[in-house]
Amino acid sequence: MKKLFRNMQEGRAISFIYLFVLAYTILALVWWGVLLFNQSEQITRFEIQNLVLRTDSIAHPQEYHQELQRIQTTEERRSVMFFGEGLIFLAIILLGGFFVYRAIWKQMRLSQQQQNFLMAVTHELKSPIAAAKLNLETLRKHKLDEDKRLKLLDNTIRETNRLDQLCNNILLASQMESQRYQLFREDLDYTSLLENGVKEMQSRISTHTIQAHILPDVWINGDKFMLQILLSNLVENAVKYAPRNTTINVSLEICNNNLLKLKVADEGPGIPADERERIFLKFYRIGNENTRKAKGSGLGLFLCRKIVQQHGGTIVVKDNVPAGASFEITWPVYSIQRV
Repeated sequence: MKKLFRNMQEGRAISFIYLFVLAYTILALVWWGVLLFNQSEQITRFEIQNLVLRTDSIAHPQEYHQELQRIQTTEERRSVMFFGEGLIFLAIILLGGFFVYRAIWKQMRLSQQQQNFLMAVTHELKSPIAAAKLNLETLRKHKLDEDKRLKLLDNTIRETNRLDQLCNNILLASQMESQRYQLFREDLDYTSLLENGVKEMQSRISTHTIQAHILPDVWINGDKFMLQILLSNLVENAVKYAPRNTTINVSLEICNNNLLKLKVADEGPGIPADERERIFLKFYRIGNENTRKAKGSGLGLFLCRKIVQQHGGTIVVKDNVPAGASFEITWPVYSIQRV
């Protein structure tokens, strides 16, 4: 909470300084304009005085009035020029100020998201390390029966799998941001990949039931490793937010337009409509990092969208009926079915 309060104070301070500088610049522009108009008036008065001294308005009225009209016309042109230039400068200042302000706040939001990411990653790293260390120390200090020993070993393996997934997400996010990751495309038995992935995750996730409704004999062209990460991240995301002992449904079906659709639905609280685009941003997580209960790094869904986009598909999140969220991925037309 102290960090959040400090960040809010810093944001207010930056906003105040920015608005002060912008207001000072605009006032300086206005003052410059006032000085120019005063100078123009002085020039006009000086020229009129010279005209009075040079030309007798009674003896030469026509010449006098022509010269006077020229002086007044010149002053009007100067005024229009000053006013037009001032408006252009003001528009440039306001437009530049808008883009600078937007860039500052964008950077501040990114900085806050990165800070949240570091806090989340620190917690995500420490938790499985502490659990694995405790399990190993228990195995070393105590002579346990075979069932308890195997249970502790299984728990340790599960925690190391969490670490492995987190490291993969961080590495892939970095590679995708720098566009260094190249897909290794091949024809894949997508049905088997999903079925095996669901079985593997169900074996290490005891808090939820994962039900699979997979269309048989479906093949697609894609990167096997990335598609495995996609499924794992979607299911892990459902596990984080759905209540314990609820069901997570994984389905693969054909849409009405003959495209392939993968759905991962949970029975959690769902995702508000105004958050459904933000959750795919890098480091973004719903809520505040200091009060959030769900685990995560803010990279899982970001990677999901990147993976889907690289495969030419689309991913959206919808409401699950009667409750929860449903992530739906539509694969492109190169998805094929072999029988």
